[in-house]
Amino acid sequence: MKHTSQSPKHLTERYKTDYVAGQDNLQLSIGKVSADIHFSVFSLTAVFVLALVAFSLLFTNLAADIFGTLRPWLTTQFDWVFALSMNIFVVFCLGIAISPYGKVRIGGISARPSYSYLSWFSMLFAAGMGIGLVFYGVLEPMQHTLFAPLGEQGLLRSDGSMNPDISSQKAIELGMAATLFHWGIHPWAAYAVVSLGLGIFCYNKGLPLTVRSAFYPILGERVWGWPGHCIDAFAALATLAGLATSLGFGATQAAAGLQFIFGIQANTQLMVAIILVVTGIAMYSVYRGLDGGVKRLSEINMLMALVLFLFVVFLGSTTEILATLWLELRGYVVELPALSNWVNREDTGYFHGWTTLYWAWWIAWSPFVGMFIARISVGRTVREFVLCMLLVPTLVSAIWMAGFGGNAIAQLLSGYTDVQQTLLDWTPELSLFVMLQPLPLSEITSVLGIILVLVFFITSSDSGSLVVDTICAGGIQQTPVAQRMFWCLFEGLIAIALLIGGGLGSLQALAIATGFPFALLCVLMCYSIFRGLQSEPYR
Repeated sequence: MKHTSQSPKHLTERYKTDYVAGQDNLQLSIGKVSADIHFSVFSLTAVFVLALVAFSLLFTNLAADIFGTLRPWLTTQFDWVFALSMNIFVVFCLGIAISPYGKVRIGGISARPSYSYLSWFSMLFAAGMGIGLVFYGVLEPMQHTLFAPLGEQGLLRSDGSMNPDISSQKAIELGMAATLFHWGIHPWAAYAVVSLGLGIFCYNKGLPLTVRSAFYPILGERVWGWPGHCIDAFAALATLAGLATSLGFGATQAAAGLQFIFGIQANTQLMVAIILVVTGIAMYSVYRGLDGGVKRLSEINMLMALVLFLFVVFLGSTTEILATLWLELRGYVVELPALSNWVNREDTGYFHGWTTLYWAWWIAWSPFVGMFIARISVGRTVREFVLCMLLVPTLVSAIWMAGFGGNAIAQLLSGYTDVQQTLLDWTPELSLFVMLQPLPLSEITSVLGIILVLVFFITSSDSGSLVVDTICAGGIQQTPVAQRMFWCLFEGLIAIALLIGGGLGSLQALAIATGFPFALLCVLMCYSIFRGLQSEPYR
């Protein structure tokens, strides 16, 4: 079989193969509805997802028990795997960026970017972390400032009383650094590894846009057989798990906001209704396509986030927020080695309850975010791509956390303890709305916060659907619209089933379970990327 016109002329002899994207696909047509799927990958993914949904709905108590046990077992027994993998990703990305291979251009020498920096940043940021920043932007800085990691003292004693032995400045510096650690260069390095692997082997080597392509230097032609089928199916499952977790967070926070503002009871039925409504909107966005739906929603989302952020900064504790930003960045640089270490950690609550969970969540998201970012990053050099992905989102996350978390901490130090109470009661979904309450126009800004959560919800769902569909279609990027909408609906069903079958704990357990083995695959992918870059012209 000859290569299709999709294969670039500069495809090196080393990576030429007879595999064509979609060659093993099964094409179906019922009336006006058609499908173009890779039967093996689609079957593996669909069967597992249907079994998981059925099990969660039919055996609710048993599912809750299993997921409740699975999460702490993985985070305590395999914490070193997650920590070591994420550190490897950071070192690898920085090494590639400063090496001569940093001059390689994704898509080939003549490729040029299709999107401006503004559109590019908006899409990658909305897809990468949107809901999480809104959900934890207030509570997490407060948590780590009150209860410090690394065995240090925080502002609050274990009995709930204020600690007179620690200065607020020192506590804020360590607490904010511990927060940014989870939203800084480590998660974006995981995304960058998968993005580079897919970008180089698809747009430079001419291989299909599926995760298996990044393992060609390791598996050779076997990547088109069952080893490759399993890699792609697992990548699709990891993507669905990461998305379902985020959808669960979004539904929980939106429901909490509706109860806080309008008195509507935030029960499971309301969360299910929110997921169904948002999934319907996301399906319409998928119908509009990447430029007409995802891109436009991402830009709207970033604009709304900017408006809410500026409102908090200028009408909140502006001076304290700026001081918090400086302490956060300084603390991040100083404490990064200690926070990255996994040996003999005393702060197991922070390390297992936060760091390991985050690392598993980001790794589970990496196939989805990686493939999506690879599609929108053609034309950028490896150095530009890596440095922008690691530094710009880290700085934006630092500014966001300083704005929302810094304002909440300033409120606490001035005597407003309601945000602290959401932490002690462990109602993180309420923290944003409680923080906004003392500010002017709190009802309007709270509604804006709910809308922001929902739009982040939609952008994650629709972009994730495009990715899962591409994986399950054997690398074909232009599939029937109904097929892409099907995966969007599937994501919503998974989130609903796991919420009913055990709440957010079940969603987090699924993300960790899929993130653990995919962390090992991503480490192998680093080697594949290095081998692939060796045969690329960079002059």
